[in-house]
Amino acid sequence: MKQITLGSTGITVPQNAFGALPIQRVSTAMAVKLLRRAYEGGMTFFDTARAYTDSEEKLGEAFAGMREKIYIASKTAAKTPEEFWKQLDTTLTNLRTDYLDIYQFHCADRCFAPGDGTGMYECMLEAKAQGKIRHIGITAHKIGIAREAVESGLYETLQFPFSYLSSEMEEALVHSCIEKNMGFIAMKGLAGGLINNSRAAMAYMLQFDNVLPIWGIQRESELEEWLAFMEQEPVFDAEIRAFIARERAELVGDFCRGCGYCMPCPAGIQINQCARMSLLLRRAPSQGWLSDTMQAEMKKIEACLECGACKKKCPYELDTPNLLKKNYEDYKKVLAGEVKVQ
Repeated sequence: MKQITLGSTGITVPQNAFGALPIQRVSTAMAVKLLRRAYEGGMTFFDTARAYTDSEEKLGEAFAGMREKIYIASKTAAKTPEEFWKQLDTTLTNLRTDYLDIYQFHCADRCFAPGDGTGMYECMLEAKAQGKIRHIGITAHKIGIAREAVESGLYETLQFPFSYLSSEMEEALVHSCIEKNMGFIAMKGLAGGLINNSRAAMAYMLQFDNVLPIWGIQRESELEEWLAFMEQEPVFDAEIRAFIARERAELVGDFCRGCGYCMPCPAGIQINQCARMSLLLRRAPSQGWLSDTMQAEMKKIEACLECGACKKKCPYELDTPNLLKKNYEDYKKVLAGEVKVQ
């Protein structure tokens, strides 16, 4: 597997890393099994966050006594210096370590900078001076924030959604990171579950020499798919190019990635599923999506308050209320047999 270096950090790892958000959904025993198997299979970079419930603790359990053999990145969603230090101490305790390789501002809604009055970037500098963190990073979902972070020169890594469904703007962001000698950590490499071809997903990533994809993994079968690429990298050939072109024709545009940052909904709508139901029906066996339970969830769209809260919180700036309505109309046609799906 190709090795890449994350910009100025000097961190050099296989271009195939572990995103530890999903392990919060499995038992500690299963999480430990997955993490250790990932390491045995060649993965050495693991990304987690204080917001991912017990993900950090599971990483700590899995890698106790072997800290120097892996790289760990975590994140803080703190908005005040007091909360920053509290979260950092908790993270280090959970991970059973005295340092993080990368500490990132999580889902940043602004680009923290020295002297901006928040004291947040100064916290990062102090944590680095104390040896508690080695490199300063930032994660964002809005491309404007991401561009500002890259141009600022203040951050050593950027974590941003990136997949073969990404636009030219997002590919330009990757190239900007190259110019700034900044590492690019690619989250949502499967576009929130809409991409179901791991070979094409990996082949696309391998084109970029500074991009480190962190695959969200919670099943052994998923992990083995990614580990298989350690021995045999997929080639970005004409067949895969043609496949991606078809995928983009179907999916590129205003689609919900299922990130859930719009939640909770005051009307109780399960937005992160309901707003992309049309795509889910067409890209996965549909029976589960047509169950009585899911029909009841979709019907909640009728009670939408039109408050606009989801639209304001959407990091992709989607017109979420309208997207919900469109998906609901399509869903009703599927239920009525007017539209055929899998």
